[in-house]
Amino acid sequence: MANRKRPVSNLLGLAVLGLLLERPMHPYEMGATLRERNKDTSFKLRTGSLYDVVEALDQAGWITEQTTERDGRRPERTVYSLTELGQSEFVQWLDELVRAPVKEYPSFLAAVSYLGALGPERAARALEERAALLDTEVRGLTEAQAEAIAQQVPRLFVIEADYAAAMAHAERTWCTRTAQEIRKGTLAWPTPTV
Repeated sequence: MANRKRPVSNLLGLAVLGLLLERPMHPYEMGATLRERNKDTSFKLRTGSLYDVVEALDQAGWITEQTTERDGRRPERTVYSLTELGQSEFVQWLDELVRAPVKEYPSFLAAVSYLGALGPERAARALEERAALLDTEVRGLTEAQAEAIAQQVPRLFVIEADYAAAMAHAERTWCTRTAQEIRKGTLAWPTPTV
């Protein structure tokens, strides 16, 4: 049943369900674990959003309160666990996301659609600068992968970094190639009408 309406559609919910597959946790621990694992590069992670998602997952019956803990003078923390329904929904949601491409609207794609407005020189410089920043991003992702391998983290657990590096590399290649076309004059540029 592809693309059906879910009671929770925020992808942060997917991250929460994935964490709760491992063990019960309270939201503060969820956030800390996601940051520790650099999942905040894959999911938009804000504390308020995390608590909202946890509440929505609980209301949908995908997770349930297990216990409430207090550590010293710290505030009480509710520990949640995954329900059978939640595990089933997680697997189905994940399967759909992997199988079917979804039309996304990245801001770079929107900007590229109006690249001509920058003029050839400014467009080439902007693309070259972006390519340099993407080089830095690819190096960082590659270093993070190497560190994970050194720590004997199974590749499957950090495979999103591999995907992100491949996508950044492809984008860098496109930016460099397009900037070169602009500089060589092989990318036709309209004559300004203003």
